[in-house]
Amino acid sequence: MQKDPSYYIQGVLDNNRLMLARTITLVESILSTHQEIAKHVINELLPYTGKAVRLGITGVPGAGKSTFIESFGTMLTTMGHRVAVLAIDPSSTRSGGSILGDKTRMEKLAVNDLAFIRPSPSGGSLGGVARKTRETMLVCEAAGFDVIIVETVGVGQSETTVASMVDFFLVLQISGAGDELQGIKKGVLEVADAIVVNKADGDNINRAKLAKKQYETALHLVTPSSPNWTVPVMTCSALEQRGLMDVWETITSHKTIMTASGELEKKRQDQAMSWMWFLVNEGLERWFYQHPEIQKLLPAIRKNVEEGRMAPTRAADELVTILGKDLLL
Repeated sequence: MQKDPSYYIQGVLDNNRLMLARTITLVESILSTHQEIAKHVINELLPYTGKAVRLGITGVPGAGKSTFIESFGTMLTTMGHRVAVLAIDPSSTRSGGSILGDKTRMEKLAVNDLAFIRPSPSGGSLGGVARKTRETMLVCEAAGFDVIIVETVGVGQSETTVASMVDFFLVLQISGAGDELQGIKKGVLEVADAIVVNKADGDNINRAKLAKKQYETALHLVTPSSPNWTVPVMTCSALEQRGLMDVWETITSHKTIMTASGELEKKRQDQAMSWMWFLVNEGLERWFYQHPEIQKLLPAIRKNVEEGRMAPTRAADELVTILGKDLLL
């Protein structure tokens, strides 16, 4: 792999798709030499980022997320936008990568010259996957993509993780599956900027309208995240390409309002600081476990705690003191 950072930086700025893919591969690499080059590349690309709309999308199983992203992304490219679709799937390390299917799930978008689809990186943990996806997002922005879609494929905490790195978080729902509210978690409602009931077509139109009312009622129980934004509930049919422009107009309206109020700038600043502290904590944890003295003493200390011969507070104090001695040297 090329070691000169300018090789990647210039390739990305030239909007070279091959170089974009190579730079993302560099960012995703776990080799320390590659990580050092990637840090330099990201830092140099930073002035060229920040202009894109950052959109997070999640959805319950069966909500038609792939069809929605393909139809929505294709519509945006016909309007002249350049769209990058990134996925966050912590399970990809165990399953071998759910997203080998990504480009087959979105066949039209995959061959669109104005679109770029990137499989979920293997990270071993949600934090690892998210870190690589954040950096990939910046690389795509520097390459001139003005709409970045981050899709959650996994379950659990992945929704809130994605919400912490985007400007607008869209929750896709489906009607006609029994209790509509059963499939939506309160935590997801709290981070949603819009709820879209998909598959509002055919015999399902009336059920979709009913689900829309139910979600609107549920949202009254949630404290709004912004005093300037009321979370809308919409219906659409990704299959029939109906209602997609309404979704886009909602996203652009949100950006206009949040920019005018200063909330968007503040949100991005907070996200950058949260990311920094996450990386600091990750670095400290790595330093801790790789410290030779800790590696030597930890098995015995752990055994003493497990068998009740040492209090956890004392054990933690002894371990932290070892690191403290290094800092004093």
